[in-house]
Amino acid sequence: MNPTTTPDTIVLIHGFWVTPRSWEQWIPYYEAKGLRVLAPAYPGFDVEVEALNADPTPVAALTVPAIIEHLESVVGPLEAPPILMGHSAGGAFTQVLLDHGYGAAGVVMNSAPTEGVRAIPASQVRATWPVLKNPANHHKAVGLTYEQWHYAFTNTFDAEDESRRLYERYAVPASGRILWNSVLANLEPGPQDTWVDYHNDSRPPLLFLSGEHDHLMPPKVQRSNAKHYKSATITEVIEFPGRSHLMPAQDGWEEVADCALEWALTHAGQPATAQR
Repeated sequence: MNPTTTPDTIVLIHGFWVTPRSWEQWIPYYEAKGLRVLAPAYPGFDVEVEALNADPTPVAALTVPAIIEHLESVVGPLEAPPILMGHSAGGAFTQVLLDHGYGAAGVVMNSAPTEGVRAIPASQVRATWPVLKNPANHHKAVGLTYEQWHYAFTNTFDAEDESRRLYERYAVPASGRILWNSVLANLEPGPQDTWVDYHNDSRPPLLFLSGEHDHLMPPKVQRSNAKHYKSATITEVIEFPGRSHLMPAQDGWEEVADCALEWALTHAGQPATAQR
């Protein structure tokens, strides 16, 4: 691989409570710009939303190591390092991939935090409470009601009918195991599933995009995650006013997509330079 080659591939990594369908507008948008776009599903998620809701067994069986292994099997064989973009939990997985040496640049949107980020705003507690309120959910696939989805994902959407439409089109259960383990990771000694080396000077450039009014992964979480990086690599944060968690589908998503692509193409393959 030649890390200085301008990337021609984007890998879009989805988050929890959704599938790759959540990238359905971004894929043709980037393809129209001449880029190859891959949107891999988590193991067992390579079915339609409706099928996953009917039988959420793959969700309950999901583990972070299996997700990372699968994503590396997609990214690793590519001829040149791609741009990695991740939303929500996909943002945390993107950070892990970058730390493992994959990608030319990474952009994470309303990212779930990697291990050691202890910022827990009240809105995040409320948004994740449907899973964390009951330890028995550790072994289950846990869905959200529409009201819970609206609070966590689409709280700033102008039209309620659009919020409900996206709930019906995108929403699937999430892994209670992974969400519970992410909480426990900061209480247990030693590296856990989403551990990254915050001092890794060879990590590709990383941009955090944050929605001002995101309840699930608020700006405070993004800023704290970014500040944990102490290496000489480029790590930046951009906040988008008025946006909620589901930025890839919120009206005006093109602005976010353009910002992500322009930043990634500008910084891809750049040598380590401290910029915060």
